[in-house]
Amino acid sequence: MAFLKWVLLIFTLHSFMPSPISSNLSLNKEALAQIPLNFLEFSKKPEIVNWMVNIRRKIHENPELGYEEFETSKLIRAELDLMGILYKYPIAVTGVVGYIGTGKPPFVALRADMDALAMEELVEWEHKSKVPGKMHACGHDAHVAMLLGAAKMLQHNQNDLQGTVVLIFQPAEEGGGGAKIMLDEGALDNVDAIFALHVTARVPIGMVASRPGPISAAMGFFEAVINGKGGHAAIPQHTVDPILAASNVIVSLQHLVSREADPLDSQVVSIAKFQGGGAFNVIPDSVTIGGTFRAFSKESFLQLRQRIEEVISKQASVQRCNATVIFDERSMYPVNSNNKELHEHFRKVAGEILGFENIIEMQPQMGGEDFAFFSESIPGLFFFLGMKETEGAVHSGHSPSFRVNEDVFPYGAALHASLATTYLLQNPTKYTSPPEVSYRDEL
Repeated sequence: MAFLKWVLLIFTLHSFMPSPISSNLSLNKEALAQIPLNFLEFSKKPEIVNWMVNIRRKIHENPELGYEEFETSKLIRAELDLMGILYKYPIAVTGVVGYIGTGKPPFVALRADMDALAMEELVEWEHKSKVPGKMHACGHDAHVAMLLGAAKMLQHNQNDLQGTVVLIFQPAEEGGGGAKIMLDEGALDNVDAIFALHVTARVPIGMVASRPGPISAAMGFFEAVINGKGGHAAIPQHTVDPILAASNVIVSLQHLVSREADPLDSQVVSIAKFQGGGAFNVIPDSVTIGGTFRAFSKESFLQLRQRIEEVISKQASVQRCNATVIFDERSMYPVNSNNKELHEHFRKVAGEILGFENIIEMQPQMGGEDFAFFSESIPGLFFFLGMKETEGAVHSGHSPSFRVNEDVFPYGAALHASLATTYLLQNPTKYTSPPEVSYRDEL
């Protein structure tokens, strides 16, 4: 796109022209506004759309669970090789990090998750999952395809980029905390900001949804084993009943939200697992319960965790039982919070592509998203890309009947490319001696 060179020329000329600030800003806004439209036009070319669709369908046929995305990662690296994009691999077992641009600051990242879910696909179509018990039921195959589409457009304009775009292909979003591992292994070193999208069937195609501040909750899982003394149900006086103890525990846990939490500070504690006994007339020796807890602030989340352990242990002891509480540290996700400045940047870019009337400011949701590890570390922006059609049944993510509307691909690719390109133009490096990125190929 030669248009980017024209934009850069305008920026350069105006930096030396004694024109009024308002005039200068007006012209810059006009130039910036054209970039997303050019990317959208490019991404709608039939050869680009078909290429993204084919990639998505290959990944969909061969779904892989968290930290097992070896074939998916191999496909991504093959496409990056064909485009001449340098990358680091492996990061977090199967992750790939690509680089487009100068190799120098500023650095801005775009993220796509790669993993599938452990469920049997019920959608009958030509590219149905070929792996029993595994399915791309959350759209991560589409995320990879759209990020590769953006990469193709960005690489086509690499000489015009005023910094470096970092492509994050992340494993294990579905409960494996892949973002945390990638962060620990340096995937975001020197990166100033990061963007990510997620397809949704709850928002019409041609629309996006996001918000500044918290967009998804901190989340965690716990399990507790409550031990008593089993025996015949006809003589309960000779037992220490863990079922009764567990029942009291569950009721008391509900009071943490209804009586201890500020009503304006949304929190959730839900017990979804209760296992104990196998006969009608035998009180078991132990009961296992498990559940999840959510909150929109770190302080509330940590307070909930502390109180869950206290309530389980002390309520069990009231019933003469003892309890062991285990928190799944790997499943602990922080609050996913959108940076306010990046949200405004997103609104401007999305508005140019889709129209400002097609941007929804959504309510926060209690679902967890491990992009939170990235947005906790550096400024981040997470948004939902609508793909709902006007007719037909709507199946949300994690449903065996989940479908992806492939017509959304040009929008996702254009948004990715536009967000990164305009961010680099508007955020010149502050470094006097900028560090250059070093690459390594497969190890």
